[in-house]
Amino acid sequence: MAQLMPASAYRVDEILNTISLGLIVLDVDQTILLWNGWVERYSGIPASQALGKHVSEAFEELPSRAILSAITNTLSYGLPVVLSNALHRSPLPLFQRGEHEVEKKRIDQSVTITPITAEDGARQCLIQISDSTTSIKREKILRTHSEALKREATTDSLTGIYNRRFFDEHYKMAMGHAVRHHVPLTVFMVDIDYFKEYNDNYGHVAGDKALIQVAAALRKQLLRATDVLARFGGEEFILMLPNMAPDTAMQFAEKLRTAVWDLNIPHFKSHISQRISVSIGFSNYHKHPDVDANALLKCADAALYEAKKAGRNQSYFLPLQQFNTQTTAPAGTLHKSISH
Repeated sequence: MAQLMPASAYRVDEILNTISLGLIVLDVDQTILLWNGWVERYSGIPASQALGKHVSEAFEELPSRAILSAITNTLSYGLPVVLSNALHRSPLPLFQRGEHEVEKKRIDQSVTITPITAEDGARQCLIQISDSTTSIKREKILRTHSEALKREATTDSLTGIYNRRFFDEHYKMAMGHAVRHHVPLTVFMVDIDYFKEYNDNYGHVAGDKALIQVAAALRKQLLRATDVLARFGGEEFILMLPNMAPDTAMQFAEKLRTAVWDLNIPHFKSHISQRISVSIGFSNYHKHPDVDANALLKCADAALYEAKKAGRNQSYFLPLQQFNTQTTAPAGTLHKSISH
């Protein structure tokens, strides 16, 4: 228990009116017994006007229903209450009162209501109020900064789509889900045809612009929150789509290829067309026992190689069960382009 020095050594009222904390004391009838200087400043109500009034009548505006209910509970049952500023940001009509501010603005508040006992044994309550405006602003800044760092860590800075780091982490989770729940998972690898020649001829600024346009065209084809598109490196992109059957995947691969073709980005140094095109390799996992997690990626990469070898600007499907890392010409399905 706190010990007090003789009253001559200090002034309690000066302390109460100097601290950076609002203090209000109410008796069992919710009549105001203490109204310190901090409350005076932020309420605009002098203590001489507030003392002796019911707490609901002392302010310029009615306090929130939440704080009035909390006060009643504390006085009735002797239970302390902490009002979360996330749910009750401004329960009391307390305002930031700047000299040049035309409109009053309520301050964000942290409020604690504590039961106390008077000398005669009657129950009272102490309301402690602090200005949480600064801490809330700080939290917002930190949260925004944290979100920005998270975006930077998982997003490709040029195209705005996910980066390889994000894909690698989510691919493991998606493959684990596909194995446990026996659902399909399809991976597409997309490569811009003759992109080195494009950069050499048009310059890296134009090359960056083309990468952004291709990424945007691919992203527009995704319709579900579970679909993932990432830049895998250089001019290569990778897509991961759960719950997609092989026949649907074949149609989707052609949809991806056509979306890029329809951008009609000139590429006069391409060996197959006069515009930018892509080659696509893809494969599908579904109920394959004892398959290594990386096998699907290797299979899609092998399919991409076959699409390039067959002339580019086309898609190639390689079934996972037919994939063999030792085979140079795996048996797959080629979808030749008709857009030349």
